[in-house]
Amino acid sequence: MQLILYSKPGCHLCEGLQEKLEQLPNLPIELEVRDITTRDDWFQAYQYEIPVLFWVKESESSLAAPTIATEASNVPVPAETLVPIPRPSPRASIAQLEQMLQKFLNRDRPQ
Repeated sequence: MQLILYSKPGCHLCEGLQEKLEQLPNLPIELEVRDITTRDDWFQAYQYEIPVLFWVKESESSLAAPTIATEASNVPVPAETLVPIPRPSPRASIAQLEQMLQKFLNRDRPQ
């Protein structure tokens, strides 16, 4: 599962969420951290909202979608595949974060 975390240096909420995401025992994730201070559009969009977490949802319909370049790889990612994930409580444990992510991902799967 690929996740994108919008963050900025010195943000303790961002750092705490990143640490917890990197420690999830049962969810294999690929985490891309984007520093909002490196791009004006990211800064304008998220300066009051960080940490902001997105799930990069893979779907066949996204192949023809408009794309945006990721900071880390400059590989285009279809814009419509970025699904915002509700911000977890900073007090949530790693187990609670994992449970929240699993519940979020399962709600989006076809029944």
